[in-house]
Amino acid sequence: MKISPDTVVSVTYTLTLDNGAIADEADAQQPFLFIHGIGQTLPAFDDALSGLAAGDAFQFSLTADQAYGNPNADWLISIPRSVFSGEDVPADILHIGAILPMQDQNGNPMDGKVVEITDENVKMDFNHPLAGEALHFKGTVVEVRAASAEELDHGHVHGPGGHHH
Repeated sequence: MKISPDTVVSVTYTLTLDNGAIADEADAQQPFLFIHGIGQTLPAFDDALSGLAAGDAFQFSLTADQAYGNPNADWLISIPRSVFSGEDVPADILHIGAILPMQDQNGNPMDGKVVEITDENVKMDFNHPLAGEALHFKGTVVEVRAASAEELDHGHVHGPGGHHH
């Protein structure tokens, strides 16, 4: 079976950046599983894997625009330091480089990286950690199968290596 929309895909890969640093890996013990074509991966990642079958090797690169875009200065937000105080907030939570779970004004979860701390404010970067980076993938397709109606309805892979209810 070839990778096409609504197939469950299992891949191993190494993701590197332009400087050669490894940004992510999925190995044979913990391959990356996803349903192709439903928005679980970057569209260009899906496109690059389309038509491949189990056992096929792949190697491709995505530009920053095809991946997570370029850093957006509007996503550097100053938040009053008082937000990070209170009984329920650990005293050691604030330090440069800390990745903190936050929520936007609509309650949607998002992670922010602490980039500056002053007496009044904490500046956080809400850009994706790989914004501005070209991504280089090299890997192998492990398995391709049709997604079940339940997987498509739930929007994630079930069974071994996937989500279990």
